[in-house]
Amino acid sequence: MMRAFRSGIRGSALALLAAGPAFAATVTVDATAPSPQPRSGHLIMGTGAGPHGTLGVDSRELLRDGKPWLPVMGEFHYTRTPAAEWDAELAKMKASGVSIVATYIIWNQIEQEPGRLDWTGDHDLRRFAQLCAKHGLMLFVRPGPWAHAETRFGGIPDWIVGSTRPRSNDPAYLAQVERFWSGIGDQLKGQLWKEGGPVVGFQLENEYNTDGPGQGRDHIQALKALALKLGFDVPLYTVTGWDHTIYPRGQVLPVFGGYPDEPWSAKTTALPPKENYLFRFHSRVSGDLGAQTKSAKRGDADDDIADTPFLGAEYGGGVPTMYRRRPILQPEDIAAAVTTQVGSGVNLLGYYMFHGGANPLAHGRTLEESSRSGGYNDVPAIGYDFQAPIGQYGEINPVNGALRPLHAFLEAYGDRLAPMVPHEPAVVPSGPGDRASLRWSLRSAGDSGFLFVNNHIRQYPMAKQSAVRFTLKLPGRTVTMPSRPIDIASGASFFWPIDLDLDGVRLAWATAQPMTRLEDRDGPIHVLAATQPGPVELAFDAGVRAVSVPTRAEDGGRLIAQVIPAPNRIVTVTKADGGRVRLLVLDPASAKQAWVGEVGGQRRLVLTPADLTFDGDQITLRKRGGGDVPLAVWPAVPSLAKQPGVRSGANGAMIARLPAAATQTLTPQQSRAAGEAPPVEIGGPAKAAMQPLDEAHRVDAAWTFSVTTDALPKGGDAFLEIDYRGDIGRLFDGTTMIDDAFWDGRVWRIGLRRFAARLGHPWTLTVMPLRADAPIYLDEKTRALVPAKEQVADLLSVRLIPESELTIRLR
Repeated sequence: MMRAFRSGIRGSALALLAAGPAFAATVTVDATAPSPQPRSGHLIMGTGAGPHGTLGVDSRELLRDGKPWLPVMGEFHYTRTPAAEWDAELAKMKASGVSIVATYIIWNQIEQEPGRLDWTGDHDLRRFAQLCAKHGLMLFVRPGPWAHAETRFGGIPDWIVGSTRPRSNDPAYLAQVERFWSGIGDQLKGQLWKEGGPVVGFQLENEYNTDGPGQGRDHIQALKALALKLGFDVPLYTVTGWDHTIYPRGQVLPVFGGYPDEPWSAKTTALPPKENYLFRFHSRVSGDLGAQTKSAKRGDADDDIADTPFLGAEYGGGVPTMYRRRPILQPEDIAAAVTTQVGSGVNLLGYYMFHGGANPLAHGRTLEESSRSGGYNDVPAIGYDFQAPIGQYGEINPVNGALRPLHAFLEAYGDRLAPMVPHEPAVVPSGPGDRASLRWSLRSAGDSGFLFVNNHIRQYPMAKQSAVRFTLKLPGRTVTMPSRPIDIASGASFFWPIDLDLDGVRLAWATAQPMTRLEDRDGPIHVLAATQPGPVELAFDAGVRAVSVPTRAEDGGRLIAQVIPAPNRIVTVTKADGGRVRLLVLDPASAKQAWVGEVGGQRRLVLTPADLTFDGDQITLRKRGGGDVPLAVWPAVPSLAKQPGVRSGANGAMIARLPAAATQTLTPQQSRAAGEAPPVEIGGPAKAAMQPLDEAHRVDAAWTFSVTTDALPKGGDAFLEIDYRGDIGRLFDGTTMIDDAFWDGRVWRIGLRRFAARLGHPWTLTVMPLRADAPIYLDEKTRALVPAKEQVADLLSVRLIPESELTIRLR
């Protein structure tokens, strides 16, 4: 792990075992050195020009129509979600701020019988690509052939594993890959970017670091040649860049990632602080990302920094729950990690996963990764929720709201951030475990930039940073901010603008992060989000005549405005020429309820705690349990209060009235008491706790219940919430397993819409007992729920919660 910090680290001697208060004064970064100019023409990519514009890449950034471009990419495995749900789920991805959908095309989920590639129904790749295009989403295909993705043999069908030498230039293997990829090519005819379609990228292999005859760089080169032979002419070709990966430099772009925990670890205790919470200045390669092949050789990615942009593909939108390790992430764990990586120079923010899923069954066989089939990990047979921003059943999880403000910022201002390079402060932490030193970075170009701060590490308190001011030495001036010292609490993570042009108003700096830009007939509205308690400071350079809130003057004519954040208070800034720009500064809670999207051809900001999607000139709100929710729309819609389901509340606020949906408590009947669970077996490649064999489930406790056929609201969904204690939960309709989960302390939520044909049937819930001595990792709060000297297999409650929705036209 420490290889990412092998040079250039000058640390504070205050790396504490237990974080205490830190007393900082002014901290400094020197960004006066000119940034290297980007180079182009040395990266051999495919055709970037198409009917929808031109995509390209240089040594520093991605380009769209010749301008810097910093998109958000989210992983969504189309074969892990029923085809009937793709349209609605892609709309949720779009509303969440994703602009590129990445998807593995998992070979053994497509070819479930030897020689038969099935592209129908839930495997219809062509329809999925067309739906991406419908929603204005680009598509980045990841066709393996080895995907990993916590699947059996990494997605390569059993009969190919057994009859060829996978992941090499073995002619028998490449012939099988060509057959598979040819099928993909048939599906994507007319869907490539150059043809007016959504497909913009192609990933060759995954987590590949194996070297030797017919392997290594030669194998990646052979796969690229095969892709070109089959017509995959796309703007971008990538490989994963971690775990000592090697690849033909100049032919592909390395992409990077990092996770807040390592469920693939064999450790049964909390992990040390993860390096993903440190800013990077000398390496883009994160520590262990779970590659199943190991290499001690130096990889190519670090040597490629000067020639390639910093692209992310697998920053954890969550983590999977694996049998031996079951961490639970909080929204701030994800938000802090990805904000830190953006502050380190990331120019493509790619998540794995952004949308959870479910493994299909193949003629009664399960396709999950298993240590008993030689895999390194044990995952549930079906459930692949991943604690993602959008869950396995399409539910919007709290982490979604924590990420959307960043996504909106990248959509509105990413062209300004992308050319900016990170600068290392004069003093940086000594390593991942240093919880006393201030963690910060400046990304800048010339005198403009963004200051990033992270004072959060998952599971570890950070030192409070007291009385902090930042001095930024820029080529044309030195900026010290804020005007008065501030305290930075443990858990804080944010970024602030420096010299940001707001339609002719120069914002010298602010203690709030920009979110988006709106416009109505009266001109632009720039939206910012507060990052600290109390008022926000906005510093305006000379040229501003007046601000509609109290200000004080500083030397040089700069005005410092104090703004109390609120979701309904506009700040008007008047320029010297009489022109005006308006600002809306949201409080942190409102920012997490913000949705930004196109409605009727106009970009709007919608504030609501409900889930939301955009469609044409209307929005649709959804909420489990229904009921009233606050609603605000910017730019304002005068007729909003006249729309069905909307009423005026106190002080001019709007209320959306979603139909009430009563929660039902079901009363399952116990049909079988738990037996005594056998000791957990240790073994497999990780030499750690292994998922029990199917025969071991004879000791499961069992309960039966049924859900009535009228449980689903018209056109909507309903969710079972199962609160249980045990090792493994499984839900059956007869002998058909519907879903499964490894208990991690959370309530198990199951969407019922996809099981509509099974409603009214008797269902059986089984819970395998969890032994107190099970050598698995559970978070501290979850472990406290396990009896100290016994086993547990309890069902606490089963609830049914319908989801209500309301569609509102904005015109």
